[in-house]
Amino acid sequence: MTAKVPVLTIDGPGGAGKGTISSLVAERLGWHLLDSGALYRLTAQAAVKHGVALDDEPALATIAAELDVAFPVEEGQPRTLLEGEEVGQTIRTEQAGERASQVAALPLVRAALLQRQRDFCQTPGLVADGRDMGTVVFPDAPLKIFLTASAEERARRRHLQLQEAGVGASLSSLLKEIQARDARDTQRSVAPLKPADDAITLDTTRLSIPEVVDQLTELLAQRGLSNGI
Repeated sequence: MTAKVPVLTIDGPGGAGKGTISSLVAERLGWHLLDSGALYRLTAQAAVKHGVALDDEPALATIAAELDVAFPVEEGQPRTLLEGEEVGQTIRTEQAGERASQVAALPLVRAALLQRQRDFCQTPGLVADGRDMGTVVFPDAPLKIFLTASAEERARRRHLQLQEAGVGASLSSLLKEIQARDARDTQRSVAPLKPADDAITLDTTRLSIPEVVDQLTELLAQRGLSNGI
């Protein structure tokens, strides 16, 4: 599919801004968006809902393969439904992120979700956000970005988000969680977090969101993959 449909992959560690940047680029271009992390978070959430242990790999793979999810947009706002239940806020907590990271380290779960992710590749184009989009899911994508930022900056951003949401959190604890997740994601045996050989690494530590969005849309235009809007 990627030979006919332009795909922009945006990989990187948690807190680098992948989700925000990916959604803004997709919106600007009118392309489809794949938030692959949501699928792993939803798999973990479904496991918790049904009392399945997060180290029961065969059972988790079955859940992933049969995942009943939908992403409807109502009144301009995206929703996330798991078995008909709204879980958009639930799967965005730090605890949900930790669970997703555990589940994502399991080979059978990754295999079960692989084709589901590739099915998002549809015209006019796709922005794919995750940790192995450029290395495993869309290895032939014409433009691959590895988005990163220092662990300290990513913890600071997350702390600010939680503060704005009225949620108390310790900055030092968030930093430790991010460092632990980075270690687990980069050291797992299957599809470890790393830049694709042909990826462009972009450090967002000192860049604003609009600056990153502009850089990515310009890169797409330079390669003839969009009109640069």
